[in-house]
Amino acid sequence: MAVVLVLDDDGSLAHAVPIITAATSPQRTPIQSMGAMLAPFAEIACAVGPQLSWFGMADSEQTPVEREDPSVIRPRALKGRVAIVTGGGTGIGLAIAKRLGELGATIVFGSRNSANLEQGSAELRRAGYDSLACQVDVRKPDQVDEMVHRTIHHYGHVDILVNNAAGNFICRAEELSPNGWNAVIGSVLNGSFYCSRAVGKQMIERGAGGSIVSVLANYVWTGSAGTVHSAAAKAGVMSMTQTLAVEWARYKIRVNAVAPGPIESPGAARQLWNSPEAVARIAATVPLQRWGHASEVADAVAFLVSDHAAFITGETLTVDGGAWLGRGTYGFV
Repeated sequence: MAVVLVLDDDGSLAHAVPIITAATSPQRTPIQSMGAMLAPFAEIACAVGPQLSWFGMADSEQTPVEREDPSVIRPRALKGRVAIVTGGGTGIGLAIAKRLGELGATIVFGSRNSANLEQGSAELRRAGYDSLACQVDVRKPDQVDEMVHRTIHHYGHVDILVNNAAGNFICRAEELSPNGWNAVIGSVLNGSFYCSRAVGKQMIERGAGGSIVSVLANYVWTGSAGTVHSAAAKAGVMSMTQTLAVEWARYKIRVNAVAPGPIESPGAARQLWNSPEAVARIAATVPLQRWGHASEVADAVAFLVSDHAAFITGETLTVDGGAWLGRGTYGFV
């Protein structure tokens, strides 16, 4: 049985008309049979025009994009694309760079720390991925512009930007110095804007679209004690993500974000949680009862920059095992 939906001018449902379908005769194609079934309702269809739809089929001139395998990111899905990953020499950034390289992208990764650049270069080389290392302080727009210029010089274009560079430490708000505040705001909020602006200009000029993903934190939704500088900066980047998604959609540039929760990362561990007790206490707040892995954040980023997310923009995907939802008043149940 099929059902015809008839909508009023305001889009609300006016009628739902069931159609009892007969077996398709050998002389008729399925399309001819459907036409015969819908013929009695042609008058209704003319009355409501484009507002007529039926289950399983939208009234649109667009053809759905076919996927070889819609359940996973296909191998080499990013072949021919050039990706810039800031903070890409270690931790989550390196995991993202390796995942995008695995999917065929050429990787440009930036870090202000030369040791991190050497480590990242060595790991990407061992994995067999084409990459370019750039020493850059994202707080300085001239260095950001130089990184993008080098990328264009070497590879001709930029298709993907991942804003991952950040700085963070735990500090109560009343004890946070102006320098501490400005350091984090500069790296996270200003740096993400400088990089997005520089790469966005190139994408707009080229006219081929692109994808930008920023790495936030799950406390952009909830706040968290000791993170006033980081939470404010990352919440600003989330708002920037939504704003650029709308503003740059006309250029086919998609802008999204991921918001990780507690993720196993040596660099973060030294800064944020430095005892087994702290690690266990944090894990206990996660409904899935574990810490996340950098590779899981990398998979989320890979999805968002791929064609599988072609109709997603302005979104923040939380990757935290449900931690931001909390356990509520009755979490002990």
